[in-house]
Amino acid sequence: MTRLIQTRRGVMLGAAGALALAKAPFPAHAQSAEPIKIGAVLCLTGPGAGLGQAERSAMQLAEKVLNEAGGIGGRPIKVLIEDDGSKPDIAKSKAEALIFNEKVAVMIGGSLTASTGAIAALADGEKMAQVALTGLGPAIELTYKSLYHVLPPQPLNAKAMLEYTKAQGFKKIGVLHDSGYGQLVFNSLRTMARDYGVEFVSVEKFEVGATDVSTQAAKVRAANPEAVYVVATSPVPFRGARQVKITQPIISAIGSSPYDYVRGMGEFADDIVFPEFLVGEDPEPHQKAFVELYQKAYGSLPKNYEAAGWDAVHIVADALKRAGPTDRAAIAQAMRQPFKGVMASYDFSRDDLTGIDLSSYVYSKLVKQQFTRLPFKVAR
Repeated sequence: MTRLIQTRRGVMLGAAGALALAKAPFPAHAQSAEPIKIGAVLCLTGPGAGLGQAERSAMQLAEKVLNEAGGIGGRPIKVLIEDDGSKPDIAKSKAEALIFNEKVAVMIGGSLTASTGAIAALADGEKMAQVALTGLGPAIELTYKSLYHVLPPQPLNAKAMLEYTKAQGFKKIGVLHDSGYGQLVFNSLRTMARDYGVEFVSVEKFEVGATDVSTQAAKVRAANPEAVYVVATSPVPFRGARQVKITQPIISAIGSSPYDYVRGMGEFADDIVFPEFLVGEDPEPHQKAFVELYQKAYGSLPKNYEAAGWDAVHIVADALKRAGPTDRAAIAQAMRQPFKGVMASYDFSRDDLTGIDLSSYVYSKLVKQQFTRLPFKVAR
């Protein structure tokens, strides 16, 4: 039987029924009822578009699947998605319209940290739950207590990179990072490096949206590192690193892993390792039903940000089922519990408002534009 499995830990799509559910007819009672509005502000254009477009496709699929299963108490959900152009000021204005004009019950977004903070300032004032599609950090987590996130905090991303680095025996590392996401990850890398016996022999930063980083990449190459960290929400630095003949292994972070960025790397998408959560070419058992459903719907494989978008909508749906759609504070409180998602197992009752553990990471290697899941895993 095709159904959504409702448990104390959340709402999951039953693995056996995932594909059948997408074909099911839309129930008449869910069609005729007033929809429950969920607001979302994503980066659909600008430097973060590779993230936001992936998130949008999975969120729309989740909306379809949940509505075909009867919605929330017989009411369909409607995810109202707005584009912030990868700019926090636009994210704020779009969130204002969704919160105060559309009267959404919950906010999802942003795709980038700056946009997330801009939305949070509004959502928190309305005691509204927000599910961010980016990793946060202690400053934001301590300020906003209803801002849950489905991607790991940057210190955890940094630790995942360092764990792999140590296991490979690399000690002298070059770094090429952007001024946004890359800077946040590098701040944590710099704090933890000594504990892992890592020395940064060259660190080069470039601005978000830069189209040429060859000068910075050449400086990293000149330092002769054993491996290079490249962290950015863009394919540009990966191309730049290989174009200046950096031949050492590249280790990156989850924010650089979308297929859209891989396509942008072109022939230079080679010998790059990512600590991430979903390898579409080789998913873990609990991810296979989602991968098959997504591939059937869109003709392409999903990755981390698609899984995050899918999980975000299901997390919201679970809270709405238990708290109802009208009391924003109650919805926010209902989210504060464990939830088993496709991308990871979360625990939103934890202080970091995500509860993802290092053991949840999988490691992949990009070789000639194809991802392979590596046997390496950090022990719990």
